Parts: sequence; C-alpha cells; structure tokens
Amino acid sequence: MAPSSKQEREAREARGRVRAFQARKAVNEHQQKRRVRDNIIAGAALLVVLVLLVGAQLFYFNGGPGTPSPEAAATATPTPTPTAGTVTPTAGANAGEVPSSELAEGRTWTGTLTLNDIPLGVALDGALAPQAVSSTISLAQSGFYDGVSCHRLTNGGFSVLQCGDPAGDGTGGPNYFYGPVENAPADDLYPAGTIAMARSDDGYSHGSQFFIVYDDTTIPAGEAGGYTVIGTVTSGLDELEAGIVDAGIADGSTDGAPTVPTTITAFTLQ
Repeated sequence: MAPSSKQEREAREARGRVRAFQARKAVNEHQQKRRVRDNIIAGAALLVVLVLLVGAQLFYFNGGPGTPSPEAAATATPTPTPTAGTVTPTAGANAGEVPSSELAEGRTWTGTLTLNDIPLGVALDGALAPQAVSSTISLAQSGFYDGVSCHRLTNGGFSVLQCGDPAGDGTGGPNYFYGPVENAPADDLYPAGTIAMARSDDGYSHGSQFFIVYDDTTIPAGEAGGYTVIGTVTSGLDELEAGIVDAGIADGSTDGAPTVPTTITAFTLQ
C-alpha cells in the first residue's frame, strides 16, 4: 500500500528533526572542543607570564642591572654590569688595573657616605671582603665617586638603592673588573643597612657600583654566588628613606631611577 501524503509529511518532518538534532550535537561537540583548547591556551599563556616575571627578577639581580645588580636580584640581581672604558670582564679573572687587596689592611674602615647632603655613617669590613673594600677605598680616596649618581631604586620585593655608576645608567664603572664574590650571606638575606657590591652574573664583574639595602631583602645567589657585602650603614638610614626612598620611582614602576635625583656628594673613609 502506498504511503499517504500525511505519512510522507510526517516522515519528512521526522528526518528533519533527526538532522537538526545531529547538527546541534555537532555544534555542541565543536564548542566543547574549542573551550578545552581555549583553556589549554590560557593556561599556557599564564605559565609563560609567570616564568617571564620570575626570570625578570632574577635577571635584575643576577646580571642585568647589575645585581644588584642589586647589580639583587636580586634581581635583584641589585645589578647592571659595569663596562666603562676599553676593559671588559674576563670570566674567572680580574681585568684591568685592580687595586691591591692589601689596601684594606684587614681592618674595619669607618667614614661617611653623603647622598644629597644626607650623611650616612658607614663601616666597611676589610677583613671579610678585602678586595672589594680595597677597591672602594681606592675609588673613594681618588674622588671617583664625587658627583656620581644613584641611578636605581627598587621597591617591588627588592629594597635597594644602587649607586656608583659614572655613566648613570647601569653600564659604567672604573675601567677594571674584579672578583670573586666575597662575604656573601649563606641564607641570601641582606638586612636593612647592608652595603654590597653590584655585579652581573659573573663573579668577576665587580666594579664601582654598589647598593644600599634599606629594608630586609632576600636576593637569590645565582650561579656566581651571592653579592659581596662590604659593610653596613651605621647611621642615617631613616633619613635616607624619608628623603629619597619614600618619594618612590620616577616612572611609577618598582625598579628605575629615583623620583628624587640622587647624587653622591662626598665619600670619606679612614
């Protein structure tokens, strides 16, 4: 018996509903796959951002700005690498005319580091860091530091003010480099008042740049070790914070030139 027109219509409608269902199912499956893919991409992007942020901190304290280049890291590291004149760092060896480590006489040197007419009492340990202290004594007594800026302030986890670069941008130095790292803290903790040498990721890249820690700061040591601690600020740290640090960083970031232009107006040691 041939199907009636009504039956044919109902069959067509049934087939249409099946096709519509199958189409919706296909779209839904595609959307689910796309959501999974988008979630994976978003997760990977977040991971990359986190890695870059951590890497940036380590770079600043283990090579970029010196170290620290505090030249810290560290990042911190406290950190631009000094590169004045024609002398370049030599891995594992001094380069240029480095002052004798005997200049420090194995004793404590006291004096005053004046920044923007803010006098900071300082004590440098020539017994624990003979090479770095000898270099600092030589530079201070020759007038090298007079009028040199403090080009870097950090306040985003690393609390340091970095000074001693005659170029004013983290690339300058005394035309010599020395090492190795001396008197670095075993626990990577640099208490408020610490004075330490800035460097790149090479332990023989010390020059004239140093950093003052104004609040307790942990700086990862890196492959070259920690940062050479040459001494401490014995007075005036509160005045330094009030007069320079509290004003923040010029561009509003957490690492850059101080809002208050800062200059070494005198550095005496005896």
